[in-house]
Amino acid sequence: MEINKKLHSVALASAALILFLILVSSIASAATEQSVSQVGPYAYITNGCSDTVSVIDTATNTVTATVDVGSQPYGTAVNKAGTKVYVTNNYGDSVSVIDTATNTVTATVLVGSSPLGVAVNPEGTKVYVANEAFDGTVSVIDTATNKVTATVNVEEDPFGVAVNPEGTKVYVTNCGGDSVSVIDIATDTVTAEIDVGYWPHGIAVTPDGKKVYVANFGSDDRTVSVIDTATNTVTATVPVGDDPSGVAVNPEGTKVYVVNHESNTVSVIDTATNNIAATVSVGDWPIGVAVTPDGKKVYVANGYGNDVSVIDAATNTVTSTVPVGDCPVAFGQFIVTPSVQPVIPIAAFSASPTSGKAPLTVAFTDKSTGTPTKWKWTFGDGNTSTQQNPKHKYSKAGNYTVALTATNAAGSNTTTKAGYIQVVEKPVAAFSAKPTSGKAPLNVAFTDKSTGVPTSWKWTFGDGNTSTEKNPKHQYLQEGNYKVTLTVTNAAGSSTATKTNYIKVTTNTRPGIYSENK
Repeated sequence: MEINKKLHSVALASAALILFLILVSSIASAATEQSVSQVGPYAYITNGCSDTVSVIDTATNTVTATVDVGSQPYGTAVNKAGTKVYVTNNYGDSVSVIDTATNTVTATVLVGSSPLGVAVNPEGTKVYVANEAFDGTVSVIDTATNKVTATVNVEEDPFGVAVNPEGTKVYVTNCGGDSVSVIDIATDTVTAEIDVGYWPHGIAVTPDGKKVYVANFGSDDRTVSVIDTATNTVTATVPVGDDPSGVAVNPEGTKVYVVNHESNTVSVIDTATNNIAATVSVGDWPIGVAVTPDGKKVYVANGYGNDVSVIDAATNTVTSTVPVGDCPVAFGQFIVTPSVQPVIPIAAFSASPTSGKAPLTVAFTDKSTGTPTKWKWTFGDGNTSTQQNPKHKYSKAGNYTVALTATNAAGSNTTTKAGYIQVVEKPVAAFSAKPTSGKAPLNVAFTDKSTGVPTSWKWTFGDGNTSTEKNPKHQYLQEGNYKVTLTVTNAAGSSTATKTNYIKVTTNTRPGIYSENK
């Protein structure tokens, strides 16, 4: 039996597909530690055959970055601050440290032989790495120096690692020993060995730290062992699908998700009863599984499908499939990179057109900074919208004040533009003048009294002179009777008003005698 298990382990490793999901512990415990103000969680997925890590934005289910790491990456874990991702490189005997602000590898730490599982303590000060081949050890990395400060001997073929929420214990699955080792973090010593099912792989701790769930990959078992952490004993065994591998617990601790490698399914365990609440069909050869911090989505790495299945936790249905690299396996804790930490947005917008005749359709464009997630527009005519870039039709003439409130997790901000949209009707030209008679030279002030909000004016004063001012002043030098014309225009059209013999200019030498100038 021992020889067969070892041969099976080597064959799977050679195929680069049994790259186990270890982040389960990080997800189950550390996800609940995330600040509620964070937005845009990201999933870090190791691609065992591509030597890369895919970064998925879980808000859009798109890959936003691909990071080159070491040879045949397996496990992934993220510190609580969301600033560092730790990736085990199985063929490189090392751990790659990714800076999430730049998605680049900033350090490579040499550990034991064939590292698989990895987990970070809640303080982010230590990283625990399970070295599967020959060693039977767990490497302890000091994150301040990126150096191994301790090596803990465990049983044969350690695979998965999980840290409890208090940061006092580390749980390690031992494939060759069919057991779980319990490490005291304070002393870096094994304080208990717990017998579980055949060939245990994935392991996760509930958010309250009271239970540990272990996926027993061996084909004879097809079970999940439930450990009571107070007594270090198995209190329940839950039958699941074929070859269970990855395990994740939702933030509330009410559900456990187990990927069944050979069945191409995910078993959903109700933690209150330890019964199967649902079975979800996913992609080809699922290995890794993780739950978002809000518990609404479950992500499953499909090793043969080169993709990730996204499960709606409310309906237990696959709602999206995300292509990633070759042989995707492990997930890291869902995080928010420092570059997208929310700040209060500054609302800003533009519109086109801003004037015209009714009915006028205006396209509004959000130009707010600070990555808002919600928008509230008021258009000044009693109508509103919550779209980011809405279009709105104004039916009546008038000047309309527009306001936009932009909101994200950090707060909201409002900007208002008074009289920003001008909806006009065809103008009707009208004017007056003062004085309308007198001796030359006669200075006359003209006043536009048109209706309909004209935007341009054209005056002819009857003496060969013109003006485009709204309210011009004009000097008449010669005696005569002068015809005045005003044409006003806006987006809806134009109108002309004419007054004949409107301005009468006399001289001292010829009083009472007028010559008409038409």
